[in-house]
Amino acid sequence: MMGSMIKRGTLIGFLFVLLVFSAEAQQLTRFAVVDLAKVYSSFFRDSRAVREWEERSARIQADLDRMKAEILSLQSAQLDATANGEEARSLRLENEIYRKSEYLKEYFRIKTAELNDQKTKLAQSGTFLDQIYTEIRFIAESEGYSMVLNKENTGILWYSPTVDITEKLINNLLAKAGR
Repeated sequence: MMGSMIKRGTLIGFLFVLLVFSAEAQQLTRFAVVDLAKVYSSFFRDSRAVREWEERSARIQADLDRMKAEILSLQSAQLDATANGEEARSLRLENEIYRKSEYLKEYFRIKTAELNDQKTKLAQSGTFLDQIYTEIRFIAESEGYSMVLNKENTGILWYSPTVDITEKLINNLLAKAGR
C-alpha cells in the first residue's frame, strides 16, 4: 500500500515537473514581429530629416524622369532620321542615346545608393533606435513575448498577423511623443 502511494506520488510529481517544463517551453516560443520600415515612416514622417530625404528623393526622381523623356525624344528623332534615310544623323543620335542611357544608369545607381545610405543613417540614429528598442522591450515584456523579429529580415518565411505588434508600437510611440 505504501509502495503504491510512493509510486503514485512520484508519478504526480513527475507530471507536475513535466507540466512546468511544458509551460516554460511554451513561453520560450512566444514571439512577435515588427515592420521597422512602417514604424519609421509612420512615426518619423514629420521630422525635418525625413522631409529633407523625401525632397531629395523627389528631386532625383524628377531628374530621372527628365533624362528618360530626353532619351525617348532622341529615340523618336533617330527613328525619323532612319526613316528619312539620314544615316549620319541617325548614327549621331544613336551615339547620343547610348551615352545618355549609360549616364542615366550610372546616375540612377549612384543616387539610389546615396538615398539608401541616407535612409539607413536616419533609421539608425541613436534617438530613433533608443525609442524603438525601449518601446519594443516594454511591449514584449508586458505581453509575454520572448522574442521580437524584424519583419523585413529574409529569415521569416511565414508568420501569423496576430503576432505583428507594429501598430501597437507606432501607437505607443505616438502617445509618448504627445501626437
